[in-house]
Amino acid sequence: MSKKALYLLGIAITIILGTFLYVEFCCNCTIKTPAADTQKVSVVVAQDNNFVPFILNGSGIDYRTNDNIKFLKNSFAVILPVGDSVSIGLENLKTFLIANPNQIITITGYATSDETNSTTFENLGLARANDIKKFFVSKGLSAAQFDTKGEIIDKWKTISDTLLGPAEYKFGTPETTPATTDEWTILKEKINGDPLILHFNTNKSSDKLTNLEKQKVADLVKYTEHVKDAVVLIVGHSDNVGNRDANIVLGQKRAEFSKNYLAKNGIEESRITTESKGPDEPIGENDTAEGKANNRRTVITIK
Repeated sequence: MSKKALYLLGIAITIILGTFLYVEFCCNCTIKTPAADTQKVSVVVAQDNNFVPFILNGSGIDYRTNDNIKFLKNSFAVILPVGDSVSIGLENLKTFLIANPNQIITITGYATSDETNSTTFENLGLARANDIKKFFVSKGLSAAQFDTKGEIIDKWKTISDTLLGPAEYKFGTPETTPATTDEWTILKEKINGDPLILHFNTNKSSDKLTNLEKQKVADLVKYTEHVKDAVVLIVGHSDNVGNRDANIVLGQKRAEFSKNYLAKNGIEESRITTESKGPDEPIGENDTAEGKANNRRTVITIK
């Protein structure tokens, strides 16, 4: 083979070998595959702000949870059952109050200005505060360590028709002034001077109160909240239809009915006493329908 042929063959072999080596070792260098650990995944964390925290914060106690006591719109009653975390908070509060018997907590209940107050309390916020207090007492907390207030505000955190925790809890100690001030003396005189009188149909009971009667109930609640040793007296009466013993029983039933009504509206049952006079103390003539109607009554005063 001539030198020229060998020269050309060498060139051809060099080109072929170079192409092979380039494809085998260098081409992959130009293809960049992102490493798995360089990939980024966007994670969206949901922000749940649909809550009002339940807070018990005083000297010696600090409990917080995003769950809370709830109320339906226009309703004064606590929605039951409450959440576990609220129940745990109440157990902590119970322990705290037992260890601090002089501690007083003021419960301020709130209601919005567009809600309807169908209770005997002066406003729906106060009715809610009293139902919270009643719920706390049902869990073993001392009623004597709670005061209640109510306020009307423009708006509150709401989901659908449910208000989330429309209440606040302020910790403090009793004032050094006497519990019974001139204000409460005047209020007692007002209550007993023009007592709440509930009238009843024959052998029946009714809880349909007028606005004036509702205000008198509110006065009773207000007085008993601030005068801790106050006792409400309910005396039942009847007309003279039937025998006296039966009418004594009927008067007692009316007194007990009135007691249950007051207990549902903010007065502790243990602070209400009842008795019956039956037909013995009429205020109207028993020979007229109007007189008999006036005699079928309960009279509610402060002892």
